[in-house]
Amino acid sequence: MAVVINTNYAATAAANNLAASNTSLQRSLNRLSSGSKIVSPSDDAGGLAVSMKLSAAARRSGAANTNIGNSVSYLQTQDGALKVAAKVLDRISELKTLYADATKNTTDLANYDQEFTQLQAELTSIAGEKFNGVSLFANALTTKVSEDGTQSVTLSAKQLADTTSGVGALTSTSVTKLSDSGASLTNINTAIQNVATMRAQNGAEQSRLGFAAELLTVNKSNLEAANSRIADVDVADESTQLARWNILTQSGTAMLSQANQSASSVMRLLG
Repeated sequence: MAVVINTNYAATAAANNLAASNTSLQRSLNRLSSGSKIVSPSDDAGGLAVSMKLSAAARRSGAANTNIGNSVSYLQTQDGALKVAAKVLDRISELKTLYADATKNTTDLANYDQEFTQLQAELTSIAGEKFNGVSLFANALTTKVSEDGTQSVTLSAKQLADTTSGVGALTSTSVTKLSDSGASLTNINTAIQNVATMRAQNGAEQSRLGFAAELLTVNKSNLEAANSRIADVDVADESTQLARWNILTQSGTAMLSQANQSASSVMRLLG
C-alpha cells in the first residue's frame, strides 16, 4: 500500500464512523431523556400520525367521561328533587285523609287547607328547580357517550308541572282547598304514581350512564396502551443501544486519533 501525505483514507473512514455513532448516541440520549420513541417525525412518520390520532381519541374519551359524570350529577340532583316531591305528596295524601274526619270543625279544616296551600307552593317551587342553569323538569337532554360522538343517551323530559304526567293537577290555580275536586284522592294517587315513574326513569338512565362511563374508561386505557406501544421508548432496549453507541463513539474517537497519527511515519522516511 502506498504511503501518501495528502489523503488519509483511514482517518476519513474513522471520522465517518464516529459521526454515525455520535448521531445514534444523540438519538438514544434524546429518546431516554424524553421517554418518547419518536423524537422527530423522521424517526417514524407513519407511527407519529397514528400516535397523534390515538392520543386525541384517548383525550376525547376522557372528556366524554367527564360529560357523563356531569349528566349523572344532573340526574342525582333531579332524583333528589323528586324524592322531596314524593314526600310532599305523601303529606298531601295524609292531609286529604285527615280532612275527611267528621269530627273536624271548620277551623280545623281551614288549618289543613293552609298547609295544603303551602305544600302546593313547594311543589311548584320544586318543578322550577335548575342544575347549573338547566331546568331539572323541562325538555329532554342528550348526552354523548362515545369519543367520536356517534353514541348518545337521551335523558327523558320529566315535566313535573304537567297536569297529566306530573303533579300539575294538584297545583292548578283552580285548586285552593282540599275539598276541591282537583284535590281528589284519585288525583293525589295519580301524582304519586307519576313521580314514582319519573324516579324509575331517572334510575334507569343513571344505570345506563354508569355502564357507558365504564366502557369509556376501558376504551381510554386501551387507546393509551396502543399509543404507548407506538410512541413510548422501551427503556431497557434503548439503554442497551445507548451503551453500544457510547462505546462505539469512544472507540471511534480513539481510532480517529490513531489514524491521524499514522501519517507521522512519513516524517521518519523524510528524516
